[in-house]
Amino acid sequence: MAREFKLPDIGEGVHEGEVVKWFVKEGDPVKENDPLVEVMTDKVTVQIPSPTTGSILQLRAKEGEVVTVGSTLVVFGEPGEAVPTSPSPTPPPVTAPTGAPPKDARKPGPAPPATGEILAAPAVRRLAKELGADLARIRGSGPRGRITEDDVRRASKGPATVAVTPKQAMEPVAAGAEERIPIHGLRKRIFEKMAKSKGTAAHFTYVEEVDMTQLVHLRDRLKEAGERKGTKLTYLPFIVKATLAGLREFPTLNASVDEGRGEIVVKRDHNIGIATATEEGLTVTVVHDVDRRDLWDLAKEIERLATAARDKRLSLQDVQGSTFTITSLGKEGGIVATPIINWPEVAILGIHKIEKRPVVRDDQIVIRDMMYLSCSFDHRVVDGHVGAAFVQSVRNFLEHPALLFVEAG
Repeated sequence: MAREFKLPDIGEGVHEGEVVKWFVKEGDPVKENDPLVEVMTDKVTVQIPSPTTGSILQLRAKEGEVVTVGSTLVVFGEPGEAVPTSPSPTPPPVTAPTGAPPKDARKPGPAPPATGEILAAPAVRRLAKELGADLARIRGSGPRGRITEDDVRRASKGPATVAVTPKQAMEPVAAGAEERIPIHGLRKRIFEKMAKSKGTAAHFTYVEEVDMTQLVHLRDRLKEAGERKGTKLTYLPFIVKATLAGLREFPTLNASVDEGRGEIVVKRDHNIGIATATEEGLTVTVVHDVDRRDLWDLAKEIERLATAARDKRLSLQDVQGSTFTITSLGKEGGIVATPIINWPEVAILGIHKIEKRPVVRDDQIVIRDMMYLSCSFDHRVVDGHVGAAFVQSVRNFLEHPALLFVEAG
């Protein structure tokens, strides 16, 4: 029996996604969890696996097309089975008999669009509007003359496609004096989510200094063991374990706010989001079930997620379900910052660079490896003394890392 597969809810307030690449074509057999389609949202690019084993009867979206959550992406079934009528007002593509190529594939060349017809995906139309490009004056390089984002960007550089208001025409502007960058894609999503967080959560930030000397020595001694295991051991796995220990002591920080129902939702799972810098912007990847992972498993998973984020190969699982977030700029981490909460969570931990500084120990000035922690909280949920106590707990585990393997599990 034919089964429709709809674009799933990717979470984080995402309502639509653009089909970047199909890994299958109509008539192909697929197995459950085989790569099905790559979808780009305003937040992240993810690969969606096949939810079932069967045959591809029909693809309901083309590469470059924007589809909403809940709309049908693909129809599965058995070879030769009839395809159900698409609920979309746009007629579905003609499906050739099983084993035969689609009708379009038998044509000697791409068919040009009808006179006056503009073939462009919604995302391309939005980009054209943002750049002031006239789609009617752009020759598409895609299939059947479809206009791509690259076509729009190339055309927008020319004077013929840039919209100029009468006021702009009267005001001379020096060439090269400014550059206008459209806000779209991941950057637009960051705009919206940061504004939502700042406009909703009552932020307050608590900063503490941490003596990382013991942890620096421990990590140095374990680096070689990590290399033998094929893992680059950074400080993040230790920080994740210290954060887990702190969250166990103060469970109300491992929570989110349900604004609609007026409830604080304390999570029993411990899924730590790691803010990862990519070319498109900041992406929060998620290490699931950190309480069930040892140090090496954490290191491997953090490294895998960072690579997948940079290569745009994240799965839905990789970006969903965080209960608490850690953000770091690594060597560029600076001294202190005021991180913005990954809404609807209630707290976020910012970690900064480790550097040698003179400090006083036993009335003596000594050189130690020091680092600052900056933790922001939603003051509606987290009282000041609770937030401070949480940071002190994390600090204690970082300064005495042997405790991580005794109490943090």
